[in-house]
Amino acid sequence: MARLTQADLVDLNSTFEQRTPDELIQWSKSIFGERVAAISAMQRSGNILCHMLHRILPEMKVLFVDTGVLFEETLETRDRMVKEYGLNVVTLSPKQTMAEQTADLGVLYLSVDGQKQCCDLRKTQPLLEVADDYDAILGSLRRSDGGNRAACPILAVDPATNTLRVNPMVNLSDEELDAYEKENDVIIHPLHAQGFPTVGCNRCTTPVMPEEPRRAGRWRHLGPWSVYCGINPTDLSPDTSPAIDLPLDLVDRILGRETDFMI
Repeated sequence: MARLTQADLVDLNSTFEQRTPDELIQWSKSIFGERVAAISAMQRSGNILCHMLHRILPEMKVLFVDTGVLFEETLETRDRMVKEYGLNVVTLSPKQTMAEQTADLGVLYLSVDGQKQCCDLRKTQPLLEVADDYDAILGSLRRSDGGNRAACPILAVDPATNTLRVNPMVNLSDEELDAYEKENDVIIHPLHAQGFPTVGCNRCTTPVMPEEPRRAGRWRHLGPWSVYCGINPTDLSPDTSPAIDLPLDLVDRILGRETDFMI
């Protein structure tokens, strides 16, 4: 095994700034083979990533965490993705139902610390259960989302899952996202048109007023300090030296020490 740090990726990240989402998706497949998957919560950016996979790599697995308390429209969007795009969606679930969790631990999402625990149990832990199956995970984060994501790198090490997170859409502007959606008639979560810029669990997501930040509806009852669930490592406070352990030959391929980078 070899250590891969975020610092090791500086030069590669700089090179990748000029690459298109399609090229970055294809690079990920060429480097990681069957040990790469995408992740989507079936929201707008994730749906557009799914459409890109539908065009170029429909066989790639798409990990979807069903927390057990999602809006029915979210599950319907997932099912449409499978039926209409032929995507290989793998649904992950927490070990307990919400009723079982509440009986054991109480209503966690009514406090800031409880919300973090609830998100960990219902969103992060299901992903960690399958993390050993993958060396890389593709996401749909974009810098134009703002907040911590404004500095999101294309390649980011994720110590929690011991994977490389690849963000092929990171440079897409809101205007480019709009254009892609319209040109390709992408399946979009219906709640986006009903005042929900982002959609999470039905317990902790509300509509957003036009003058509010787009994530104001997430955990509104806990105040503005609680805006991310923690499933995306770049949403958290940055570690000074995050690192992961991967096979040496894979690290060599990632960094281009074995073969030239070609798409």
